[in-house]
Amino acid sequence: SDAKSGRTELIFLIRFRHCCLLRNQRCILAYLYDRLLRIRALRWECGSVLPNTIQFHMSAEEVEWFNCYKKSLATYMRSVGGEEGLDLTQDLKPPKSLYIEVRCLRDYGEFEIDDGTTILLKKNSQHFLPRWKCEQLIRQGVLEHILV
Repeated sequence: SDAKSGRTELIFLIRFRHCCLLRNQRCILAYLYDRLLRIRALRWECGSVLPNTIQFHMSAEEVEWFNCYKKSLATYMRSVGGEEGLDLTQDLKPPKSLYIEVRCLRDYGEFEIDDGTTILLKKNSQHFLPRWKCEQLIRQGVLEHILV
């Protein structure tokens, strides 16, 4: 009201304050967008279940966004691949061979392959498995790819 009544020196201060508020708003939006991109990348790297250490540092809204993204991605993958769907999170890098040699880093239990064979994954055991079947376990830290 003072600026409208004729105190023109306040107009500069009001404009400066408004520009500062707009800049802060842009910075906050850029920060939040970067966090959403990182949360989206976690779905592709860690799978559909977030580790507790990561989930502890997320807000309730971010966890809700992750769950919505997870559901929409699952719906899309089921619609693409026919009867069973297509898991797009399996091969993040193009495979050089279909089978890889892996070492079990911790006790996991029985693991079934598509042909019906069950393998007991015990700590320090080594196996020759299909890449697409064990890539998720490698990302979870259960298996380690042995490079020859």
